[in-house]
Amino acid sequence: MTIHAINVRNQFQGTIKEIIRGPVVSEVDIETAAGVITSVITTRSVDELQLDVGKSVVALIKSTDVSLATL
Repeated sequence: MTIHAINVRNQFQGTIKEIIRGPVVSEVDIETAAGVITSVITTRSVDELQLDVGKSVVALIKSTDVSLATL
């Protein structure tokens, strides 16, 4: 599945691997063909989207910059 009706070109289909719930925000790990992507979203959104481990989702990534550090 690819979503065409929005202006986001980086779309990764995957399956939710883990959800770490917090009181306000939660971390959602998504297993994709490119590797694991972690999304930090509100816990309310996790509930409203009915996200659960094993559910198929599409990670939509739109960013104006990426920060890197040397090791």
